[in-house]
Amino acid sequence: MYDAGIAFNAVKYDSFKPMIEAIGQYGPGMKPPSYHEVREPLLKEEINHTMLILKQNEEEMAKNSCTLMADGWRDRKGRSLINFLVNTPKGSMFIESVDASSYSHTGKKMFEFLDKFVQRVGVHNIVQVVTDSASNNVFAGKKLMDNYPNLYWTPCAAHCLDLMFEDVFKMPDLKRALERAIIVNGYIYNRTMLLNMMREFTGQRDLIRPAKTRFATAFLTMRSFQQHKQNLRKMFTS
Repeated sequence: MYDAGIAFNAVKYDSFKPMIEAIGQYGPGMKPPSYHEVREPLLKEEINHTMLILKQNEEEMAKNSCTLMADGWRDRKGRSLINFLVNTPKGSMFIESVDASSYSHTGKKMFEFLDKFVQRVGVHNIVQVVTDSASNNVFAGKKLMDNYPNLYWTPCAAHCLDLMFEDVFKMPDLKRALERAIIVNGYIYNRTMLLNMMREFTGQRDLIRPAKTRFATAFLTMRSFQQHKQNLRKMFTS
């Protein structure tokens, strides 16, 4: 892992333990796969295996119906991407990722995207469509329900909670407290010597820094300050 630069979290994958056990059961003298085998025949075998799993999900879709999900996000290049997935009792299955950077994010355009994938998956196979609760998605969801009476549009629960957290910190007292916490946080983390000093007082523990797009981190930041309150006071008065 160190030699090849493989990420440490690879050991958490479900496939890691069976791989180690399979190598151990084979015993000494096991021949590793060649470069050609990894990129050609073994890759094709894995693709066939994956297609078999997808086929099982498709059979589950036809039997018990599914949920169509749309998840919008931005990559490091600033592109606006939308991932489309379906969820069945057997789990979630990725369909396609669409680069929507060149499209205006209107309700009409979002409806066209969703309608395309509803048709692709099959109207009779879908129970509900889940997106975030942005205004364009609300419009698209309502239009979908008008066009297809057999399915429902449902706002994403995680996104709704995120918006609730955002509203909580619009309350004047909490907003002021969070702004002060962010200032102190930035003051510490922008100064290397002060950051090292803080870690000495907190037992090498860091403060949680808020993220602009994840409002739950505001609560985690405030909780972090509360937990280290006495240690931070000792540091600033030292």
